[in-house]
Amino acid sequence: MDIRYPLAQRTARIDPFHVMELAQRAAALEAAGHPVIHLDIGEPDFTAPSPVVDALERAARAGHTQYTAATGLAGLRAAIARDYGERYGLEVAPSRIVVTAGASAALLLACCALVERGSAVLTADPGYPCNRHFVAAFDGEAQLVPVGPATRFQMTRALVEAHWHAGTRGALLASPANPTGTSIPFDELGGIVDAVRARGGFTIVDEIYLGLSYGARPRSALALGDDLVVVNSFSKYFHMTGWRLGWLVVPPALAPVFEKLAQNLFICPSALAQHAALACFERESLDEFEARRREFEQRRDFIVPALRDAGLPVPATPDGAFYVYADCSAHSDDSDAFALEVLERIHVSMVPGKDFGRNQPSRYLRLSYASSMERLEEAVARLARYLPSRVAARR
Repeated sequence: MDIRYPLAQRTARIDPFHVMELAQRAAALEAAGHPVIHLDIGEPDFTAPSPVVDALERAARAGHTQYTAATGLAGLRAAIARDYGERYGLEVAPSRIVVTAGASAALLLACCALVERGSAVLTADPGYPCNRHFVAAFDGEAQLVPVGPATRFQMTRALVEAHWHAGTRGALLASPANPTGTSIPFDELGGIVDAVRARGGFTIVDEIYLGLSYGARPRSALALGDDLVVVNSFSKYFHMTGWRLGWLVVPPALAPVFEKLAQNLFICPSALAQHAALACFERESLDEFEARRREFEQRRDFIVPALRDAGLPVPATPDGAFYVYADCSAHSDDSDAFALEVLERIHVSMVPGKDFGRNQPSRYLRLSYASSMERLEEAVARLARYLPSRVAARR
């Protein structure tokens, strides 16, 4: 039947995930018996540890399946606040924490509260595509700021000041970021916040990968003032992607506003997931998460130089998350076609840059090292055998 009523115009401003086409082809190759190595999946290969699974089972058997408060279980909000104190040395009141149905719901709430129709929000390009779509969902404009190797693919104070205009309302940052795995240096982040604040704007900081930081001890943007909105999640560091649980830390004065929006838009996050997440903060779980973080760091330390040796240079070494943004321009002028070629020829699946923005997407590929070391070694070996012939063919 023909649809005779119009769709909302905002739907045309939200792009599909192009990588799904590659995922379908990878699935077809696997169904035909070809061993595809997935360097495309943006989620940990680890799952929730035993204490969390056990807590879920206990909660289900105890019947903890009814609505919770819209802002989440009081005990979970207190545990998150306590973790900020123990991990980052910050005093965060539980009343500022809003537990959400994943970081996506957190960002939707933030954009609902802060983005006006037609207002622009500065965000780095390349960046996680859904962030710009969350802005578009509330009829705002994601103002894409091109970033590259010179700034480690991250926003700077100078870029904020250069791109701010009369219609700009705030900035949406991610540190560490998807697809690059790079972080904003803390002093630079402070400069960005000062520049936005001086212009009467808001700053939202996506910290869902902050727990997966390597090198110097990470610092949360919350240390820069209580006027920021900070997003985090149980998906990445806590390895609970499908449990759909995240949180916001909001300015004290805005907590009632966010509670009102959460009540109306989501009722509450999953009660079972919340009860299970309490076990994330037990010593056994925290020790396991830290061991896994070190494993990710070891994979990073392997794959970055290995890719460079194989012929895929990495312009900015990631210091967080589990992604590498690699330059494939020596092999192709079209990363989309090249990703498909590599998938077809050597059965290694990577994500082309066009999903992540409009700034040189044909030059880059995103690789995820959220896979076993054995699989990573085999993937790099396949690339090392194939890429030299690809370079020779272009000469």
